[in-house]
Amino acid sequence: MPNTYTQIHIQFVFAVKNRVALISQDWEERLLKYITGIFQSNNHKMIQINCMPDHIHILVGLRTHQSISSLIQNVKAESSKWINDQCFLKSKFSWQEGYGAFSYSKSDLPNVIRYIQNQKEHHKKENFLDEYTKFLKEFEIEYEDKYIFKEPE
Repeated sequence: MPNTYTQIHIQFVFAVKNRVALISQDWEERLLKYITGIFQSNNHKMIQINCMPDHIHILVGLRTHQSISSLIQNVKAESSKWINDQCFLKSKFSWQEGYGAFSYSKSDLPNVIRYIQNQKEHHKKENFLDEYTKFLKEFEIEYEDKYIFKEPE
């Protein structure tokens, strides 16, 4: 698109279905590279990515040719299929429905990058649900507890 100039930085956060700790250190690096490839093949700029066994954080420079919802639907579907095709787990892998998408200014990026890089240290002090709820409050997003993330059944 001629004369279209944007600078959009989004942190995506989403969880493994039922917040089960299924992402193993044995293959998490391969998963992060695979997901990075999905973003890059959709012409978005990967800035930082990291995961915990039960969730993932992704900071990207978002291009305007694709909606956030279609991008995340694509990322979740392709990465779930890849995990299952690799037979990393004995059971079927899937991501939880929904996601968080939080926008940042360019001046915020160094802090967000550091935050994502330090997930393992951060989660020694705070669990994922508390972290996610804190994001929703900080960004003044109205929510209902029952819709944040499904508890295991």
